[in-house]
Amino acid sequence: MTRILFRNGTIWTGTGSTVPALSTWNGRIEAVGAEALAQATEQGADEVVDLQGGLLLPAFGDGHCHPDHAGFEAMGPRVRSCGSVEEIVEEVRRYAAAHPEAEWIVGASYDSTLAPDGVFDARWLDAAVPDRPVVLRAWDYHTIWCNTEAMRRAGLSASTPDSARGTFARRADGELIGTMYEWDAVDAVLRAAPARTTDDLVRALRIATESYAAAGATWIQDAWVEHASVEAYVEAARRGVLATRVNLGLRADPERWRVQLAEFADARDRVRALGDDRLTVNTVKFFVDGILENRTASLLAPYSDDPCTRGMPIWPYEELLEAFTAVDAMGLQAHLHAIGDAGVRTALDAIEHVVRVNGPRDRRPVIAHVQVLDEADLPRFAELGVTANLQPLWARTDAAMTELTLPRIGAERARRQYLIGSLLRAGVTVAFGSDWPVSDHRPLAGLPVAVTRENEEREPAGGWLPEERVGFDDALSAYTAGVAYQAFAEEERGLLTPGKVADLVWLDVDVRQMDPHDIALRSAVRGTWMAGTRIHPPADRSDVL
Repeated sequence: MTRILFRNGTIWTGTGSTVPALSTWNGRIEAVGAEALAQATEQGADEVVDLQGGLLLPAFGDGHCHPDHAGFEAMGPRVRSCGSVEEIVEEVRRYAAAHPEAEWIVGASYDSTLAPDGVFDARWLDAAVPDRPVVLRAWDYHTIWCNTEAMRRAGLSASTPDSARGTFARRADGELIGTMYEWDAVDAVLRAAPARTTDDLVRALRIATESYAAAGATWIQDAWVEHASVEAYVEAARRGVLATRVNLGLRADPERWRVQLAEFADARDRVRALGDDRLTVNTVKFFVDGILENRTASLLAPYSDDPCTRGMPIWPYEELLEAFTAVDAMGLQAHLHAIGDAGVRTALDAIEHVVRVNGPRDRRPVIAHVQVLDEADLPRFAELGVTANLQPLWARTDAAMTELTLPRIGAERARRQYLIGSLLRAGVTVAFGSDWPVSDHRPLAGLPVAVTRENEEREPAGGWLPEERVGFDDALSAYTAGVAYQAFAEEERGLLTPGKVADLVWLDVDVRQMDPHDIALRSAVRGTWMAGTRIHPPADRSDVL
């Protein structure tokens, strides 16, 4: 039994007020304000944390991320920061030379804006590594770039056809260039690569969850879990290397979802048997469409730069309804990726269908990304009880937006992107996520964009779609109470009120009083507590692996 007193700073409770002190007892919040000081004086505090003028608030959450992918990025070629094709190729060359034992060179995630129209040539990688397969994921994780040897090992050639769920970039003569889009084309290459070992996966999960603890987060939603990865999560929990709580979103596959139903039940039962609240399986992930940058997001009208396509729905509609209804009947939460306005409408239609068929219950479906939203569908989020999970870092005019997205969708649809303010005003629960490693996992990086809608160059002045900006309190709530609600944990977490679990983050400054553009560079997480136990800075856990 431990009592901790936090004082000498600002404590943001999430309830519209701040207090000067907070005490915890046995992992839960005991008291706030003057009562916390009195309790610590009367009962004695085992530990006093001097906040040194900083800000204490509920620990952050991430409602949509991919921690295993992020961990593997740290273990492969470091191409994320490369600013040119030449830099990427040189990094691949360096990594290959340093790892002669690697049968395949697998890495992520390159910037798709570095080549015209996002198309990357296999021959550029051949110049660095001609004799071993190389495959790199783009930062969107819906696209890959590989060398000629990787295509050869995968059995791909000019005669390999596109499919309804995957396409290949081709030269004028039909030969494959080396860039592949979406499931069938991407998997055609990745299936040929050696599978990751359980130990590799456990290492990646340790790296990722420790990174989240350092960012002030204590709960994350892994939004893309294959059945083979469940064993790694179970093993990571057994070894005690999960630094944060993780809820698994098991991916539903349009081609085998009926078989997967038994796998979903087995995964849920296995994880429940562990009795470890750091790991849960409550969610199933549905990819409704793709992404705008490679023209696979599903749109109501044709793409502005290609009138022959409206995108790539991932599921046949009736099959989606049947699968979603079956998953919902198991009591699992649906988490639907939907980028285009048609994809979002399809997701809403599917939710409406499930409510009608299975009847009312507290199901809290999540639609993630909601990039382009038709005005007619805005009120349906609140009507259907949908949580909108958005990535605030995307709500700005960066290179991907100006060079790839805007030419694809045109000016009218551009004005209907990432309507965070409109959703909040419509009474919708908004929970923030990062989609890490697609974009930065740190809430302190996303917070400024939610508030300003400006990029790092402070452009456009006043914000892109300024009516969609939100205030600091709303942005912080989306990272805290909003994510807790998404996780069915609002009774336990998300606010600093007596009786709640003591999930806390201590920032060195009160970011609400800063120029928002300075937050990412001039503020830092000083400490993170999960159920009253400090998880950042971490204790030495090197002996558990």
